[in-house]
Amino acid sequence: MSVATEPIRFNKVGVVGAGVMGTGVAQNLAQSGIRTVLTDISPAALTRAREAIRNAVRFAGLLGRGAAPVDPDEVVARIEFTTDEARLADVEFLVENVVEKWAVKREVYQRLDAVCAPPCIFAANTSCISITKIAGATQRPDRVLGMHFMNPVPLKATVEVIRGQHTSEETLGRAKAFLAQIGKSGIVVNDLPGFVSNRVLMLTVNEAIWVVHDQVAPAGDVDRIFKSCFGHKMGPLETGDLIGLDTILLSLEELHRAYGDPKFRPCPLLSKMVDAGLLGRKSGQGFFKYPT
Repeated sequence: MSVATEPIRFNKVGVVGAGVMGTGVAQNLAQSGIRTVLTDISPAALTRAREAIRNAVRFAGLLGRGAAPVDPDEVVARIEFTTDEARLADVEFLVENVVEKWAVKREVYQRLDAVCAPPCIFAANTSCISITKIAGATQRPDRVLGMHFMNPVPLKATVEVIRGQHTSEETLGRAKAFLAQIGKSGIVVNDLPGFVSNRVLMLTVNEAIWVVHDQVAPAGDVDRIFKSCFGHKMGPLETGDLIGLDTILLSLEELHRAYGDPKFRPCPLLSKMVDAGLLGRKSGQGFFKYPT
Protein backbone atom coordinates (compact mmCIF):
# COMPACT_ATOMS: atom_id res chain seq x y z
CA MET A 1 0.00 0.00 0.00
CA SER A 2 1.41 3.38 -1.01
CA VAL A 3 1.94 6.04 1.62
CA ALA A 4 0.54 9.49 0.92
CA THR A 5 3.21 12.16 0.79
CA GLU A 6 2.84 15.65 2.13
CA PRO A 7 2.53 18.30 -0.58
CA ILE A 8 5.59 20.45 -1.12
CA ARG A 9 5.20 23.83 0.58
CA PHE A 10 7.50 26.85 0.40
CA ASN A 11 7.76 29.12 3.43
CA LYS A 12 10.18 31.79 2.24
CA VAL A 13 10.73 32.94 -1.35
CA GLY A 14 13.03 35.53 -2.85
CA VAL A 15 12.14 37.97 -5.61
CA VAL A 16 14.94 39.86 -7.35
CA GLY A 17 14.02 43.07 -9.13
CA ALA A 18 11.29 45.47 -7.97
CA GLY A 19 10.02 46.59 -11.35
CA VAL A 20 6.51 45.96 -12.61
CA MET A 21 6.89 42.18 -12.85
CA GLY A 22 8.86 41.70 -9.64
CA THR A 23 6.36 43.82 -7.74
CA GLY A 24 3.49 41.72 -9.10
CA VAL A 25 5.23 38.46 -8.18
CA ALA A 26 5.96 39.69 -4.65
CA GLN A 27 2.32 40.75 -4.22
CA ASN A 28 1.07 37.36 -5.43
CA LEU A 29 3.41 35.53 -3.04
CA ALA A 30 2.48 37.65 -0.03
CA GLN A 31 -1.24 37.32 -0.78
CA SER A 32 -0.70 33.55 -0.80
CA GLY A 33 0.69 33.74 2.75
CA ILE A 34 4.36 33.23 1.79
CA ARG A 35 7.10 35.23 3.49
CA THR A 36 8.83 37.13 0.72
CA VAL A 37 12.17 38.91 0.36
CA LEU A 38 12.06 41.52 -2.43
CA THR A 39 15.45 42.92 -3.41
CA ASP A 40 16.50 45.69 -5.75
CA ILE A 41 19.58 47.87 -6.13
CA SER A 42 17.35 50.97 -5.96
CA PRO A 43 15.76 52.05 -2.65
CA ALA A 44 13.37 54.23 -4.66
CA ALA A 45 12.19 51.20 -6.65
CA LEU A 46 11.50 49.35 -3.40
CA THR A 47 9.50 52.29 -2.06
CA ARG A 48 7.44 52.38 -5.25
CA ALA A 49 6.91 48.63 -5.03
CA ARG A 50 5.65 48.86 -1.45
CA GLU A 51 3.09 51.51 -2.36
CA ALA A 52 2.09 49.75 -5.58
CA ILE A 53 1.40 46.51 -3.71
CA ARG A 54 -0.57 48.25 -0.97
CA ASN A 55 -2.67 50.13 -3.54
CA ALA A 56 -3.21 47.07 -5.74
CA VAL A 57 -4.48 44.98 -2.82
CA ARG A 58 -6.69 47.82 -1.61
CA PHE A 59 -8.20 48.44 -5.05
CA ALA A 60 -8.73 44.72 -5.65
CA GLY A 61 -10.74 44.61 -2.43
CA LEU A 62 -12.81 47.62 -3.44
CA LEU A 63 -13.55 46.08 -6.83
CA GLY A 64 -14.42 42.72 -5.36
CA ARG A 65 -11.65 40.85 -7.20
CA GLY A 66 -10.52 37.54 -5.81
CA ALA A 67 -11.84 35.80 -2.71
CA ALA A 68 -12.32 37.31 0.75
CA PRO A 69 -11.08 40.88 1.32
CA VAL A 70 -7.43 41.12 2.31
CA ASP A 71 -5.84 43.70 4.59
CA PRO A 72 -3.19 45.55 2.48
CA ASP A 73 -1.02 46.12 5.56
CA GLU A 74 -0.98 42.39 6.31
CA VAL A 75 0.13 41.62 2.77
CA VAL A 76 2.89 44.24 2.84
CA ALA A 77 4.03 43.00 6.28
CA ARG A 78 4.88 39.60 4.75
CA ILE A 79 7.39 41.25 2.40
CA GLU A 80 10.89 42.33 3.36
CA PHE A 81 11.97 45.17 1.05
CA THR A 82 15.76 45.34 0.94
CA THR A 83 18.80 46.27 -1.14
CA ASP A 84 20.85 43.60 0.69
CA GLU A 85 21.04 40.41 -1.40
CA ALA A 86 22.50 38.59 1.61
CA ARG A 87 18.92 38.50 2.94
CA LEU A 88 18.24 35.87 0.26
CA ALA A 89 20.55 33.35 1.91
CA ASP A 90 17.76 31.18 3.35
CA VAL A 91 15.05 31.44 0.68
CA GLU A 92 13.84 28.11 -0.72
CA PHE A 93 12.83 29.37 -4.16
CA LEU A 94 13.82 32.51 -6.06
CA VAL A 95 12.19 34.40 -8.93
CA GLU A 96 14.49 36.77 -10.86
CA ASN A 97 13.01 39.75 -12.73
CA VAL A 98 15.90 42.04 -13.66
CA VAL A 99 16.27 43.92 -16.95
CA GLU A 100 16.50 41.92 -20.20
CA LYS A 101 20.24 42.49 -20.69
CA TRP A 102 22.50 39.44 -20.63
CA ALA A 103 25.49 41.24 -19.11
CA VAL A 104 23.30 42.35 -16.18
CA LYS A 105 21.64 38.97 -15.71
CA ARG A 106 24.93 37.06 -15.82
CA GLU A 107 26.38 39.18 -13.04
CA VAL A 108 23.21 38.89 -10.97
CA TYR A 109 23.14 35.08 -11.23
CA GLN A 110 26.79 34.78 -10.32
CA ARG A 111 26.10 36.78 -7.15
CA LEU A 112 22.91 34.90 -6.32
CA ASP A 113 24.65 31.56 -6.80
CA ALA A 114 27.16 32.53 -4.13
CA VAL A 115 24.51 33.88 -1.72
CA CYS A 116 21.65 31.37 -1.91
CA ALA A 117 21.71 27.94 -0.31
CA PRO A 118 22.53 25.06 -2.72
CA PRO A 119 18.99 23.56 -2.71
CA CYS A 120 17.37 26.87 -3.73
CA ILE A 121 15.74 26.81 -7.16
CA PHE A 122 16.26 29.77 -9.49
CA ALA A 123 13.30 30.71 -11.71
CA ALA A 124 14.14 33.26 -14.41
CA ASN A 125 11.18 35.47 -15.26
CA THR A 126 12.74 36.38 -18.59
CA SER A 127 11.05 37.33 -21.82
CA CYS A 128 13.58 36.01 -24.32
CA ILE A 129 16.98 35.03 -22.90
CA SER A 130 17.85 31.32 -23.07
CA ILE A 131 17.36 29.48 -19.76
CA THR A 132 20.29 27.19 -20.58
CA LYS A 133 22.48 30.26 -21.02
CA ILE A 134 21.32 31.65 -17.66
CA ALA A 135 21.90 28.30 -15.95
CA GLY A 136 25.47 28.31 -17.28
CA ALA A 137 26.22 31.34 -15.12
CA THR A 138 25.58 29.23 -11.99
CA GLN A 139 26.91 26.11 -10.31
CA ARG A 140 23.37 24.68 -10.10
CA PRO A 141 22.18 24.30 -13.73
CA ASP A 142 19.83 21.44 -12.78
CA ARG A 143 18.00 23.80 -10.39
CA VAL A 144 17.44 26.61 -12.90
CA LEU A 145 14.33 26.98 -15.07
CA GLY A 146 12.30 29.68 -16.73
CA MET A 147 9.08 30.93 -15.20
CA HIS A 148 7.53 33.52 -17.50
CA PHE A 149 4.76 35.25 -15.58
CA MET A 150 2.23 37.39 -17.43
CA ASN A 151 1.26 40.93 -16.45
CA PRO A 152 -0.57 41.72 -14.19
CA VAL A 153 0.82 38.76 -12.26
CA PRO A 154 -1.84 38.43 -9.51
CA LEU A 155 -4.64 38.22 -12.12
CA LYS A 156 -3.06 35.71 -14.51
CA ALA A 157 -3.66 32.05 -13.67
CA THR A 158 -1.18 30.43 -16.07
CA VAL A 159 2.60 30.67 -16.34
CA GLU A 160 4.91 29.63 -19.18
CA VAL A 161 7.49 27.30 -17.61
CA ILE A 162 10.70 26.72 -19.56
CA ARG A 163 12.83 23.62 -19.19
CA GLY A 164 16.51 24.37 -19.72
CA GLN A 165 18.97 21.80 -21.10
CA HIS A 166 19.94 20.69 -17.59
CA THR A 167 16.71 21.36 -15.65
CA SER A 168 15.93 18.25 -13.60
CA GLU A 169 12.56 16.56 -13.27
CA GLU A 170 12.73 17.21 -9.53
CA THR A 171 13.12 20.93 -10.21
CA LEU A 172 10.14 20.90 -12.56
CA GLY A 173 8.08 19.09 -9.95
CA ARG A 174 8.97 21.57 -7.25
CA ALA A 175 8.26 24.47 -9.61
CA LYS A 176 4.77 23.09 -10.32
CA ALA A 177 4.18 22.77 -6.56
CA PHE A 178 5.32 26.36 -6.11
CA LEU A 179 2.88 27.59 -8.74
CA ALA A 180 0.03 25.59 -7.24
CA GLN A 181 0.75 27.17 -3.87
CA ILE A 182 0.19 30.64 -5.34
CA GLY A 183 -2.90 29.61 -7.27
CA LYS A 184 -1.39 29.10 -10.72
CA SER A 185 -0.72 26.35 -13.21
CA GLY A 186 2.20 26.03 -15.62
CA ILE A 187 2.60 25.01 -19.24
CA VAL A 188 6.05 23.47 -19.75
CA VAL A 189 7.89 24.29 -22.98
CA ASN A 190 11.44 23.70 -24.17
CA ASP A 191 14.21 26.26 -24.26
CA LEU A 192 14.90 28.48 -27.24
CA PRO A 193 15.04 32.29 -26.98
CA GLY A 194 11.56 33.78 -26.76
CA PHE A 195 10.07 30.34 -25.98
CA VAL A 196 6.44 30.28 -27.24
CA SER A 197 4.74 33.41 -25.97
CA ASN A 198 7.32 36.07 -26.78
CA ARG A 199 8.66 34.46 -29.91
CA VAL A 200 5.17 35.02 -31.34
CA LEU A 201 4.03 38.07 -29.36
CA MET A 202 7.09 40.23 -30.05
CA LEU A 203 6.67 39.70 -33.78
CA THR A 204 3.01 40.71 -33.52
CA VAL A 205 3.70 43.87 -31.52
CA ASN A 206 6.63 44.83 -33.74
CA GLU A 207 4.60 44.33 -36.93
CA ALA A 208 1.77 46.45 -35.48
CA ILE A 209 4.33 49.20 -34.85
CA TRP A 210 5.53 48.86 -38.46
CA VAL A 211 1.91 49.35 -39.60
CA VAL A 212 1.78 52.66 -37.71
CA HIS A 213 5.27 53.59 -38.94
CA ASP A 214 4.20 52.95 -42.56
CA GLN A 215 1.04 55.06 -42.04
CA VAL A 216 -1.30 52.21 -42.92
CA ALA A 217 -3.46 53.11 -39.89
CA PRO A 218 -3.17 55.07 -36.63
CA ALA A 219 -2.54 53.19 -33.38
CA GLY A 220 -6.15 53.37 -32.20
CA ASP A 221 -7.47 51.81 -35.39
CA VAL A 222 -4.85 49.06 -35.39
CA ASP A 223 -5.89 47.98 -31.91
CA ARG A 224 -9.58 48.40 -32.63
CA ILE A 225 -9.30 45.88 -35.50
CA PHE A 226 -7.81 43.28 -33.17
CA LYS A 227 -10.39 43.90 -30.44
CA SER A 228 -13.46 44.26 -32.67
CA CYS A 229 -12.67 41.77 -35.41
CA PHE A 230 -10.82 39.08 -33.45
CA GLY A 231 -12.28 39.56 -29.98
CA HIS A 232 -8.93 40.29 -28.32
CA LYS A 233 -9.23 42.01 -24.94
CA MET A 234 -6.25 44.21 -25.81
CA GLY A 235 -4.74 45.24 -29.10
CA PRO A 236 -1.03 44.62 -29.83
CA LEU A 237 -0.04 48.26 -29.25
CA GLU A 238 -1.89 48.50 -25.95
CA THR A 239 -0.20 45.22 -25.00
CA GLY A 240 3.17 46.74 -25.87
CA ASP A 241 2.39 49.75 -23.70
CA LEU A 242 1.47 47.42 -20.82
CA ILE A 243 4.67 45.38 -21.09
CA GLY A 244 6.81 48.50 -21.58
CA LEU A 245 8.15 49.56 -24.96
CA ASP A 246 11.70 49.49 -23.60
CA THR A 247 11.20 45.82 -22.69
CA ILE A 248 9.74 45.15 -26.14
CA LEU A 249 12.81 46.71 -27.75
CA LEU A 250 15.27 44.76 -25.58
CA SER A 251 13.39 41.53 -26.30
CA LEU A 252 13.41 42.09 -30.05
CA GLU A 253 17.12 42.94 -29.99
CA GLU A 254 17.82 39.70 -28.09
CA LEU A 255 15.70 37.64 -30.51
CA HIS A 256 17.41 39.31 -33.49
CA ARG A 257 20.81 38.53 -32.01
CA ALA A 258 19.91 34.96 -31.02
CA TYR A 259 18.36 33.87 -34.33
CA GLY A 260 20.04 36.22 -36.79
CA ASP A 261 16.69 36.48 -38.53
CA PRO A 262 15.72 39.89 -39.99
CA LYS A 263 12.06 39.29 -39.11
CA PHE A 264 12.96 40.28 -35.53
CA ARG A 265 14.50 43.65 -36.57
CA PRO A 266 12.91 46.33 -34.34
CA CYS A 267 10.87 48.99 -36.10
CA PRO A 268 12.67 52.38 -36.11
CA LEU A 269 9.55 53.97 -34.60
CA LEU A 270 9.89 51.70 -31.56
CA SER A 271 13.53 52.75 -31.06
CA LYS A 272 12.60 56.41 -31.47
CA MET A 273 9.82 56.19 -28.88
CA VAL A 274 12.09 54.47 -26.35
CA ASP A 275 14.76 57.14 -26.92
CA ALA A 276 12.06 59.77 -26.26
CA GLY A 277 11.04 58.13 -22.98
CA LEU A 278 7.61 57.13 -24.32
CA LEU A 279 7.63 53.70 -22.68
CA GLY A 280 3.92 53.03 -22.23
CA ARG A 281 2.00 52.77 -18.99
CA LYS A 282 5.11 53.05 -16.82
CA SER A 283 5.92 56.53 -18.21
CA GLY A 284 2.34 57.72 -18.74
CA GLN A 285 2.54 57.66 -22.53
CA GLY A 286 3.38 55.20 -25.27
CA PHE A 287 1.10 54.64 -28.22
CA PHE A 288 -1.67 55.83 -25.87
CA LYS A 289 -1.79 58.16 -22.87
CA TYR A 290 -2.29 56.94 -19.30
CA PRO A 291 -2.93 58.65 -15.95
CA THR A 292 0.22 59.17 -13.89
